[in-house]
Amino acid sequence: MPRPLVIACGALVSELRAVLTANGLHDDVEVRYLPANLHNRPDRIVPELRALLAVHDPDGDRPVLLGYADCGTGGEIDRLLAESPRLQRLPGNHCYEFFAGTPVFEALAEAEVGTFYLTDFLAKHFDALVWQGLGLDRHPELRPMYFGNYTRLVLLSQADDPTVVITAAAAADLLGLRFEHHHVGLAAFEQAVTLTLRKVA
Repeated sequence: MPRPLVIACGALVSELRAVLTANGLHDDVEVRYLPANLHNRPDRIVPELRALLAVHDPDGDRPVLLGYADCGTGGEIDRLLAESPRLQRLPGNHCYEFFAGTPVFEALAEAEVGTFYLTDFLAKHFDALVWQGLGLDRHPELRPMYFGNYTRLVLLSQADDPTVVITAAAAADLLGLRFEHHHVGLAAFEQAVTLTLRKVA
């Protein structure tokens, strides 16, 4: 059987590499990444996935793990999955859910609906992906339009990195939101990746 193909969001590079290496899987799969800034253009995710599949799985005979949740595609990724049983994606609606695990994320979401979430990657790249990505560097007056219904910013951290916490707290201050930090590590993500790889292998 051909080596499984993993196509993942660029925001998962560090975490996915760590999980694959820790489980002795790094050499057993081929990994390709799409740009992380597709977070801001979810309508482009499935076309980009199709383009990579055409290049790296032209015969349609490889097991494929998509390193995405729904990620704001409105079910488009699941419609792509429905075309072939060899395609699987990570469980959940977004990376916050598969990093935190569904029970933890649902508890956070239920406790306070108006929550903006960051992962380590999004905290490190907040300026480029959020502040500049939404045009707030040029039009800060738009901040209430984007974030007026939010009340807190929650960092769901993967690594134990104080600089990420400081950066996320600064982002919360910039957005005028209350800051909370929940260290979730990689356990839930590791389980999601390994279980889904077993389904496609």
